[in-house]
Amino acid sequence: MSTEPKKSYRVRNWKEYNKALVERGSITLWISADVLEKWGQVKKTDKRGRPKEYADELITCALYLKGVYHLTFRGLEGFLGSVVSLLNLNFQVPDYSTIAKRRKTLNVTLLKEKKDEKENVHILVDSTGLKILGEGEWKVRQHGILKKRLWRKLHLAINQTTQMIEAVELTELGIQDCEGFSNLLNKIEGPIDTIIGDGAYDRFSCYEEITKRGGTGIFPPQHNAVTSEERTANKKKASAEAVAKRDNIIKLCRSLGRKEWKKQVGYHRRSLAETGMFRIKTILGDKLSSRKMENQVLESTLWCTILNQMTLKGMPKTETI
Repeated sequence: MSTEPKKSYRVRNWKEYNKALVERGSITLWISADVLEKWGQVKKTDKRGRPKEYADELITCALYLKGVYHLTFRGLEGFLGSVVSLLNLNFQVPDYSTIAKRRKTLNVTLLKEKKDEKENVHILVDSTGLKILGEGEWKVRQHGILKKRLWRKLHLAINQTTQMIEAVELTELGIQDCEGFSNLLNKIEGPIDTIIGDGAYDRFSCYEEITKRGGTGIFPPQHNAVTSEERTANKKKASAEAVAKRDNIIKLCRSLGRKEWKKQVGYHRRSLAETGMFRIKTILGDKLSSRKMENQVLESTLWCTILNQMTLKGMPKTETI
């Protein structure tokens, strides 16, 4: 059995990429001039009660620093105090309890790059688990599970070309990938050409959603998948167009073989989604520090915004050699 030689790649923009890696750790990347300008301003509202002493931009910036530098809330207060001291600024630093309470009222949106309307948008979807409570994997392997373990599922939609995260959804662990697919699509603006996902998205509901957006879904069918004509009990809940698209994929997999079909449709581009999840867990961690679901949703959105900001600074451009 002959196997193809493994391809080798070389980074062609190492100078620019190396500079981007250095700038990721710069404090000025996360504390902008706009934040410093609004730091000491008191925001007055028409509502009764004491006005906000710190602007929302400052609290959001503090949470960015917390995620980038892996700080606790008390450590974050000390970090902000040292920044103010080094810059010789006469600003009051919010205490850790204020930051923790104010995050509940923040309205943080995912940072996105402006897209050209003529650009072909190819989306990669996948999900991964983020730990909330529980022991480490080594402890479990050696001594078994002794305490309660709790996870959340992070659903991501990543732009294949730019590797920017276009949409994020945090759900309970029991939510399947196909169930979070609709919410991901609703958060992506503009037309979508193709969406690539693994076999977990091989559902009539997923084909129906992408058909409504005028795109094409590339999801490998299960090994025992059958077409709509072969089903003795037709229980599908999708349009005829969505059913026909899935039937066509099943027939192509049978005629070409699953391996050859994946090559022809470019299915292996989906690995970039796993690369995106690996970057999140490597740079920001694999465990959420928040305990309430609403705070966990905010924290995961902040993480994805941080990763998008780093992506905008520069990514490696590789070529096969």
